[in-house]
Amino acid sequence: LGRDVLAKATKGTEISVFVGVLAAVLAAMIGTLLGALAGFFGGKIGDFIEWLYNVFTAIPDILLIFAFAAVFGRGIDTVVLILGLTGWAGVYRQVRAEFIKHAGREYVRAAEAIGASAGSRMFRHILPNVSHVILVRMSLLVVGFIKAEVILSYLGLGVPVDQVSWGTMLA
Repeated sequence: LGRDVLAKATKGTEISVFVGVLAAVLAAMIGTLLGALAGFFGGKIGDFIEWLYNVFTAIPDILLIFAFAAVFGRGIDTVVLILGLTGWAGVYRQVRAEFIKHAGREYVRAAEAIGASAGSRMFRHILPNVSHVILVRMSLLVVGFIKAEVILSYLGLGVPVDQVSWGTMLA
């Protein structure tokens, strides 16, 4: 039929990587914010966020993704939103543990002693020391989100058919 398969595969790579990276950034932002709040403050805030985490992890990820995709429809922005909203749990767990660990350290106590606010201690003092964990977790999320986008597009729940993606090419 005269179709250029290499050009389609290249364009599909662009869309799949774009979706994977953007969804990983969104999931890392959500997980980092919730993990920082739960790990630093604890108490009722930590308990509520831990309950939310337990709700999200009780349902298998792929079923949750399929349910959201069926409700929200198709499109690149929808796939990014769905994957970002369902993929934050792993980042949250690690960031929460790191914030609990760092909250009692001397440099955070010294910042508190000189009058630094809670937000300043969280995001100026602890977050830079936790960023390596976030970056590693985010790089692992990109691969999983690319796979999820391909599966969703293959099943007709992801990228629309008129746009080229690895999943639409397989379908």
